[in-house]
Amino acid sequence: MSWLDWIVLVGAISFIVGYGTWKTRDVTDMEGYFRGGNTLRWPTIGLSIMATQASAITFLSTPGQAYEDGMRFVQFYFGLPLAMIVISVVFVPIYYRLEVYTAYEYLEHRFDGRVRTLGAVLFLIQRGLAAGITIYAPAIILSAILGWELNATILGIGLVVIAYTVSGGTRAVSQTQKGQMVVMLSGMVAAAVVVVWRLPEDVSLTAAFKLAGALDRMNVVSFELDSSSRYNFWSGITGGFFLALAYFGTDQSQVQRYLSGRSVTESRLGLLFNGIFKVPMQFGILLIGVLVFVFYLFTPPPIFFNQPTLERVQKSAYGSEMQRLEGRYAEALAAQRDAASTYVAELDQEDAQGDTPKDTDVARDALRIAASRASEIRTEAKALVAKALPDAETRDSDYVFLTFVLGFVPSGFVGLLIAVILCAAMSSTASELSALGATSTVDLYKRVVGRTGSVSSDLLVSKLFTVLWGAVAVGFAAFASLFDNLIEAVNILGSIFYGTILGIFLVAFLLPRVTATPVLIAALCAEAIVTALFFGSDLGFLWFNVVGSVVVVVVAVVLEALGPEHKSV
Repeated sequence: MSWLDWIVLVGAISFIVGYGTWKTRDVTDMEGYFRGGNTLRWPTIGLSIMATQASAITFLSTPGQAYEDGMRFVQFYFGLPLAMIVISVVFVPIYYRLEVYTAYEYLEHRFDGRVRTLGAVLFLIQRGLAAGITIYAPAIILSAILGWELNATILGIGLVVIAYTVSGGTRAVSQTQKGQMVVMLSGMVAAAVVVVWRLPEDVSLTAAFKLAGALDRMNVVSFELDSSSRYNFWSGITGGFFLALAYFGTDQSQVQRYLSGRSVTESRLGLLFNGIFKVPMQFGILLIGVLVFVFYLFTPPPIFFNQPTLERVQKSAYGSEMQRLEGRYAEALAAQRDAASTYVAELDQEDAQGDTPKDTDVARDALRIAASRASEIRTEAKALVAKALPDAETRDSDYVFLTFVLGFVPSGFVGLLIAVILCAAMSSTASELSALGATSTVDLYKRVVGRTGSVSSDLLVSKLFTVLWGAVAVGFAAFASLFDNLIEAVNILGSIFYGTILGIFLVAFLLPRVTATPVLIAALCAEAIVTALFFGSDLGFLWFNVVGSVVVVVVAVVLEALGPEHKSV
């Protein structure tokens, strides 16, 4: 990066962290540390909710997802607006009425301590591991840019986030997230402008979208009824709804955001703000990935986007074989570029004549064949990487956007876009660590030792748990490279646990006659079934949320009906 990039990057990060720390310098008790003193207005809540979900993975991995698979991932979010409405109507008033620090406190009010502990433990497992993935994503960037050792970079990022999270708790997180979201959105607008500007002069934006459509990258909505398909309308509107309901309604990293609002109304408005703007934001980020795909139709991309790994292969005994593949790849890319140019020319001719000449269809078919050949060679290259480096990850989609930024974005904008990804990582990870510390303290520690601790000792324990979970996240981040795509990995990990957690809360809210033991057994059964489906079936992961929730509700109702108090004498 240039000196200007470093000024933009360091300046943005320093200002945001410094501002958030200064604004929360008077936090002295758990009320302020975990609930921010209930002082936040809805714009801060809304931006904080969005920033918590929009981790570095969103801005690093999502464009790569679109590059490889097109726009269909946006269907994942179709159920989110509906979930925001349900949470605003049902969940928020209950949490405020009970004045809870965590969502799982409610479970003891409704059932007993066993159910509360189970809910808290399930959350701690999945969110503690997910925090590691959100730290790993920006570490990829800095290690690639600066040539730093990856694990050392992971440790450095983890320490920075732990430091400012511990200093001010949820208020520090929420205050910094306002600035972080501004930087994130500004950076992605800049990225969109740059990628459009980098397209060839004779390729209009309309032509770019038609090129993407010809190569199956504009697949926004699919109504196919296929349970093994990860992303279609039905999985998004049902599985996505259940996942969003579980994440925003029961995940402490999100619940903590709106529990810090001034009132129920402020929290509701913050949630609805997220429901309105989240889907368009994700659509825009995916669209940037599609435009990067079109850009690389005319500008040769690397045969493997993970450059450090590619360089290792080139220096190995398989280097000459990779070199031959790169030669074939260059020829295939040239043919692809010519086919894309021909297709654009035919589109222009079609517009000029006002009809649909057969030549356009011929040009589209030729483009698809050329793109398929280039893709096949990339697949061969990935197989060679696996052969040369058995421990290396062969899926490189997480590096697509990073490669574009480092290679083609003007000086200054690089620093801004890197700041976007780091801000996203810090905001999401800080929310997770704060929630993990709160849950460990309130739902486990204080229930074990009793509620007699002083204000200062409780606050100290909370900060120590935050540090402990930060260490766990940093440790797990070292293994995050084992996942194919980070944005999918986070959502798959959540889906394994969220359905069960949501089912417990649905029983609590909607079935007042069901007691603790039936719901406890039902939750354990549901988690066992979902885990078995994950390891032993091809079911799309979004459906895990539906299965887990439904199993908890059905089994709990059945067990309650079969209980001793319902048997005839």
